[in-house]
Amino acid sequence: MRFNVAGPTQVRASEFERHRPRLFGIAYRMLGSRADAEDVLQDAYLRWHRGAPGEVRSPEAWLVTAVTRLCIDRLRALRAEREHYVGPWLPEPLIGDAAAPAADQPAELSSSLSIAFLVVLEQLAPDERAAFLLREVFDSEYAEIAEILGKSAAACRQLVSRARKRVREQRPRAQVSEAARRSVLERFVNAIQTQDKAALLELLADGASWTSDGGGETRAALKVIRGRERVVRFALAVLGRYADQLAFEYTTVNGEPALALRNQGRLFSVLTVRTDGIRILDVYTVLNPKKLLAPAPAVHG
Repeated sequence: MRFNVAGPTQVRASEFERHRPRLFGIAYRMLGSRADAEDVLQDAYLRWHRGAPGEVRSPEAWLVTAVTRLCIDRLRALRAEREHYVGPWLPEPLIGDAAAPAADQPAELSSSLSIAFLVVLEQLAPDERAAFLLREVFDSEYAEIAEILGKSAAACRQLVSRARKRVREQRPRAQVSEAARRSVLERFVNAIQTQDKAALLELLADGASWTSDGGGETRAALKVIRGRERVVRFALAVLGRYADQLAFEYTTVNGEPALALRNQGRLFSVLTVRTDGIRILDVYTVLNPKKLLAPAPAVHG
């Protein structure tokens, strides 16, 4: 009888693939870009492949450390690049059910994949972002974070504390159900299709904002639009005027209910909102065609 025994290379590859969803979850949240996250995972795999797994006590810890450090380096390099981005920069949306968090995942952690959450993370320094994600999303101990970042546990506690304060200042404290998010989107679509200005004014919060990411690849607002009246005028101008030519499809983006906008069958934008369950606080629209190319991979954590 012959036995098919996997060689060292196959074992390493299998171990890496077992942790890929979690590693991608870290890299994507750190970088906000699927392409950059995949590049980091490829680099981490090559290092893993060249390493000596037999000497590693915890493959997962080794891989998480490698991916996190690579992300910090990549994020520092990307900061300069994003400063020259045409118009506001938004994370690349993960479109489809594959990006939805597991059903048993706590709601507070499930929202850590949302576009709104990632926009807030963009304001954190790379080390702060890494420490915050590892602690608050991936439930790492401070000793682990310290080893990954090459800092003391006390310093990591300070990083997490500062980041937590900044994030909580800008995120709604109330947890919003999927049904409530869907209801808000339905009210939005109905108001746009009927060009009902009064309904939009009622739906939007006083300090609402609208952020469009065209990246210079298509027409989009070059600045964030702020204030309910201005957002309503803009929405009716860019969507209401062409409502009869648009198809509004309900989909999932980064694990949350969202809208896919199509013109003659072509996807040209996805729209997500930050909401308290009653009113829309912020609107995020990604129009850059380079960010709308592929369905989402599985994301864990």
